[in-house]
Amino acid sequence: MQQNKFKRPSKRHRPRGMTILYEDRDIIVVDKKGGLLTVSNDKVSEKTAYFILTNYVRKGNLKSKTRIFIVHRLDKETSGVIVFAKTPQAKNYLQDNWQSFKKQYFAVVSGILTEKQDIITSYLTENSAHKMYSVSNPENGKLAKTAYKVIKESENRSMLEIELLTGRKNQIRVHLAEKGHPVINDRKYGKKEPGIKHLTLQSYSLTINHPYTKKEMTFTAITRLKMPGTSQI
Repeated sequence: MQQNKFKRPSKRHRPRGMTILYEDRDIIVVDKKGGLLTVSNDKVSEKTAYFILTNYVRKGNLKSKTRIFIVHRLDKETSGVIVFAKTPQAKNYLQDNWQSFKKQYFAVVSGILTEKQDIITSYLTENSAHKMYSVSNPENGKLAKTAYKVIKESENRSMLEIELLTGRKNQIRVHLAEKGHPVINDRKYGKKEPGIKHLTLQSYSLTINHPYTKKEMTFTAITRLKMPGTSQI
């Protein structure tokens, strides 16, 4: 089976709240804005990346059976690169190989870290309020590993380059908060910061092997996260 060149639909059907970085017959990769859910929850069903992209691939035809498939998720508040599959085969391949792909994030956190480079390891579980937290017993949680490196510091904030070594819910936010350096403006695991509108956490780049060609591909966000109050680095 040979891949065909993809023809984009008209501008009026292109997705809002996202920028398409790449698309072919097997996958669609977008740069998602912070504040947009990946999939629906009890309160929101339509203002999600999944719903909007489903409408996009259907080209506005509500009767179309064309659909996309969830491969992974980004938290609502987290911006950046996310990939969706366009066939069940592509979905299965990407999910089966997900741990081997490279996921690079940037975050601005509160305070100055003593250890400028480290790997945070814990076992994460979820409480009845849907908040994640670390436990010491491996039988009570799932292994989570977050590698980080400090790349810039101000008087009371640090910018980190992060490699997500596992993919647990809220993993980066929980690990940094438990270390005493919550992501700036994280209302769930930290606190609201005056003058800052969004969570300062970005899925900056994603490196995968294409599910059909098996070629390595890297996708990056259009712009990189900034340290609040400074120019982009």
